[in-house]
Amino acid sequence: MPGNESMAVTIAIVGCLDTKGEELRFIKEVLEGDGVRTHVIDTGVLTGVLTGQAVRADTPRENVAAAAGSSIEELRAAGDRGNAVKVMSTGAAKVAADLCRAGAIQGIIAAGGSANTTIGCAAMRALPIGFPKVMVSTLASGDVSPYVQTKDILMLYSVVDIAGVNRISARILSNAARAVAAMAAGRPVPVESSRPIVAATMFGVTTPCVSTARKALEAAGYEVLVFHATGTGGRAMEDLIEDGYIAGVLDITTTELADELVGGILSAGPRRLTVAGSVGIPKVVSVGAIDMVNFGPRDTVPPKFQGRKFYQHNPNVTLMRTTPEENAELGKRIAERLRGAKAPVRVILPSRGVSSYAKEGGPFHDPEADRCLIESIARWADRSVPVEIMDTDINDPRFAGRCAAALLDLMAEREQSRERA
Repeated sequence: MPGNESMAVTIAIVGCLDTKGEELRFIKEVLEGDGVRTHVIDTGVLTGVLTGQAVRADTPRENVAAAAGSSIEELRAAGDRGNAVKVMSTGAAKVAADLCRAGAIQGIIAAGGSANTTIGCAAMRALPIGFPKVMVSTLASGDVSPYVQTKDILMLYSVVDIAGVNRISARILSNAARAVAAMAAGRPVPVESSRPIVAATMFGVTTPCVSTARKALEAAGYEVLVFHATGTGGRAMEDLIEDGYIAGVLDITTTELADELVGGILSAGPRRLTVAGSVGIPKVVSVGAIDMVNFGPRDTVPPKFQGRKFYQHNPNVTLMRTTPEENAELGKRIAERLRGAKAPVRVILPSRGVSSYAKEGGPFHDPEADRCLIESIARWADRSVPVEIMDTDINDPRFAGRCAAALLDLMAEREQSRERA
């Protein structure tokens, strides 16, 4: 593709030239052979260069270490590999972010095992959503959540170890290189982006509610970003709220708190349900899918939960019903996390089921557990947080409409108070 003006982009190549120089040189040659410019960021620490002697770093390792407030000499003297990876991850993130802000790179790629994946993904997470990011990793077929976290990183499994260029790795690395180059060169699809953004949380068992509410909000002139409440989804939403993207929050599905409390696999951590209040964004909160704790296949459920009520959502997802006692504690936690908000908050609760599984006739129908949840929220809620209870299940169109209308009111009130100020 030499001479193709659409490919006039620069791709950052991140990695340890002392251990992955041969592979990174191959990626560089593939890109430059296609007319794509490259910027190599060396994150190696070892004395000397073990592989890839012909690769010249555009940002040498000394600069990466300095960006993290350290030096290569200091890291070598300490002899602590784990700390060296941590320092170079910090430095690579700062270097990549600086290059991005300067418009010097339009995409990023890295390749390797655990150390290079840690460093490469740290650099990628420092870049904006939508910026092309490709990580070729030996770890990509497992749980990549610690590396990806809440960013749009494309993880490509390397199949073989990143240890030399062979008939398998050459094809995979060249595919990865051309993928990131194509993403960087491609023109963004035009999407109307002037509308203020509302964030909403959804699970399969709350989809009817959120879909109905979303349509009402869109009809009122808002763009709605829906986050799948899988732990990472909740964290991604909280990050975007903190970054200033969001005008209002429709937090229908707070199921991640159940996983955090009981020990499921989809916890979003202690910041969940707190960020909008701390930065002054209005929100409507409900208790969607609080009836369930998430696990993987049935044989992965911890033995301590034997005897509990389960439902096999699909072969890879086992759901466990929360108990009345757990619901009482969840109600308290929800109320506590909504206290002290810098913007209006309203809690709206369905009395006839918090998910499609919890309504009458469903596998998780348990009026006593729902009662404990509702009474606990009402008991512990701050006086500044109105709690409204509706005689519907969560997926009733009336409930969805009420939640959307309440959020529209809160956002309108906020705009009016800003205008008066």
